[in-house]
Amino acid sequence: MSWDAIFGAANMFALISWVALILLPRWPALLSAILFLSVGLLSLLYAGILIGLVGGFVDPAGDMTGGNFSSIEGVQTLFSSKGGLTLGWVHYLAFDLFVGLWIARDADSKNFSRILQAPILLATFMAGPLGLFVWLIVREGRARARGRFS
Repeated sequence: MSWDAIFGAANMFALISWVALILLPRWPALLSAILFLSVGLLSLLYAGILIGLVGGFVDPAGDMTGGNFSSIEGVQTLFSSKGGLTLGWVHYLAFDLFVGLWIARDADSKNFSRILQAPILLATFMAGPLGLFVWLIVREGRARARGRFS
């Protein structure tokens, strides 16, 4: 399977999970499926790609010599191949979906309307940390208004 196919399949899988999280009723089975099937499978895919690249079992089709996380050039080197880029993207997909699931569960438990949740979840889907930041501000605002911080 090509890196383009893996990238596209992971994207589609995450998109379907996000649509389900935002639009469908939040039955326990759906939330469990998103956690264990979607986040879990994306995490497993990430682990497989990571092991394949680091172990040299798959060809990243690029020279990753000098790749590291201590400089912008080092990170650019890590993502200079289709394998490295796919690895990084699957990382984002898995973590953003996990954060979105946490936001949805937390918002439901605090009785926030789904109408309010939808744009926050969309922001998390499109720009992960921004959506999380907005949720934390909204959540804190309600807690302060009610005089509790849980």
